[in-house]
Amino acid sequence: MTTTASSSSNRLSRSTVTHLCALLSSSFHDDALTRRLIPDERLRAELLPGFFRVFVELSAAYDGVLTTPDGDAVLLFLPPGAEPDEEALDAAFAGVLGEHTDALRTITHLQAQRHPQEPPHYYISFGAVRAERQKGGLISGLVSDLLARADAEAGGVYAEASSPGGEAVSRRAGFRRLGRDIVLPGGGPTFRPMWRDPR
Repeated sequence: MTTTASSSSNRLSRSTVTHLCALLSSSFHDDALTRRLIPDERLRAELLPGFFRVFVELSAAYDGVLTTPDGDAVLLFLPPGAEPDEEALDAAFAGVLGEHTDALRTITHLQAQRHPQEPPHYYISFGAVRAERQKGGLISGLVSDLLARADAEAGGVYAEASSPGGEAVSRRAGFRRLGRDIVLPGGGPTFRPMWRDPR
């Protein structure tokens, strides 16, 4: 699998960012997390591209965007030592989500409580594949590229699986469950913390 990486928001063209945001928005439109975050379907379709733009630009700033050459799959992550400006991120999300910002703050607070502090590690935030190309191994290929980088640096990798498919990809890549699930108030959705030691 040949993949490409972009290392900063300056190296991701505007059209590439727009394309990746559309891909992520389409892939996660019916996800339990985004339905919880923005219940109204029409509004969710309207707001998700801006929501994912924050994540794409954040990851790009840390060399954390992997894509297939055709752009049909993307993996977003943060490397060890990344220290995003939390106030700036909160303001960016508030500008996109408006009244739905508090729901996101609840989610991110629960995630932060369970996020391991040590040892240093990569953190996978989102992965997506164009619908017509799903189940073709594209995400597994991108994950393998990231794991090779982490292994070369003797670093761990952390992720939160929000679907059975995401957990299956993680387990095939050597991840294991890390403690109890993260369950949002009201009975869900659920995130499963996953960890992979370097090899």
